[in-house]
Amino acid sequence: MTARMTRAAAIMVAMTALAAGLGATAGAQADEAPTGKPIQLALIEGMSGPFADAGAAVERNLRFGVERVNARGGVVLRDGAHPLELVTLDSKGSPEAALVQLRMAQDRHIGYVMQGNSSAVAAALESAVDRQATRDPENRELFLNYSADDPALTNANCSFWHFRFDAHAGMRMDALADVIAADKSVKKVYLLNQDYSFGHDVSTLARAALAKDRPDIAVVGDEFHPIGRVKDFAPYIAKIRAAGADAVITGNWGNDLTLLVKAAREQGLDAKFYTFYGNSLGAPAALGDAGVKRVIAVADWHPNVNGAASDAWYKAFRARYPAAKDDYPVLRMSMMVEMLAQAMTKAGTADPATAAKALEGMRFDNGFHPMWMRADDHQVIQPLYVMEMDKQGTPGVRNDNEGSGYGFRTVLALPAEKTVPATVCQMKRP
Repeated sequence: MTARMTRAAAIMVAMTALAAGLGATAGAQADEAPTGKPIQLALIEGMSGPFADAGAAVERNLRFGVERVNARGGVVLRDGAHPLELVTLDSKGSPEAALVQLRMAQDRHIGYVMQGNSSAVAAALESAVDRQATRDPENRELFLNYSADDPALTNANCSFWHFRFDAHAGMRMDALADVIAADKSVKKVYLLNQDYSFGHDVSTLARAALAKDRPDIAVVGDEFHPIGRVKDFAPYIAKIRAAGADAVITGNWGNDLTLLVKAAREQGLDAKFYTFYGNSLGAPAALGDAGVKRVIAVADWHPNVNGAASDAWYKAFRARYPAAKDDYPVLRMSMMVEMLAQAMTKAGTADPATAAKALEGMRFDNGFHPMWMRADDHQVIQPLYVMEMDKQGTPGVRNDNEGSGYGFRTVLALPAEKTVPATVCQMKRP
């Protein structure tokens, strides 16, 4: 809200955004700070250890979403307006430590838990939250997942108490496969992934996609490495070179991605990298010129998506976090907060079970990114973009990443309706 906005216009904006025409209670003025008891959201993430930088980036993005909701008057419930409050709990990236932090959140009766960096951690949290709902119905909680992409989380292991706001690995791979299929220069592919459930999913999905869309491509390597423990990827780059691969498909993230692409740069590997997270924290700067037109990534959004509304959102994020090192906006994280706020407003209560029913099937559009939460499996459906790395200032690359001088241009834009996956979820509802 700008200082020049009139009181009437401010109220209209806030009521539209928060209530979405769903009957927010009267008396909660948008230009007044919410005065009700804060609604706490527990972020359980690796804030220390090998992926601490990724955890810090998540916290920035979620805090940005929380602050935007609060600036519009908070969450309007039947008893008035309440602010959101982010509570950060350090899991150190470990499933065991994450479960300890989950119990701390439960002891504090925090009804909303958020996590995403690691599908192994997400699987442990999903199972524990599901058991908690049965064991202690008066202290139930929702698990809001912004990045853990193992398809099983919304398929065979789906839970009423879990909502995923990111495209799962199969959805991402389908988008990448569309681009790989059209790239006739790719003849030999090396699969390199982290050795846990998500990495194995990426390998399996890549093999299936290649067999379907490009059966002429030879898979010349399929390897897994310890997650978060490899300090030097030069031996892996040597294997990729020896295998004659002209492309690498990887789901690596965090330091496991930045160290991989750094080693590729240092070793002068002449291969394309088809990645899930090649545009992620630190990766473009690590790769530099070697990544130009060679690193391809897939995401729900990136800073060079065309449109005034998209540009305005990105500008607001950079105004909040102006340091180049903090220039890693993840749209879905703030939209997750927005959708949760809208669900609670619709329900008129912060009760997790009631808010969950309001969130099911919800459609949300911030003006440039329409998305909806599929009720069948609690998998969000949203646009996806496949993008190619290039120097800032080249066509389609207005903005760079983290002051690196390198950014991404869209090579394939898939509207939400083109990203809908099949599901085998058989959800048990309370």
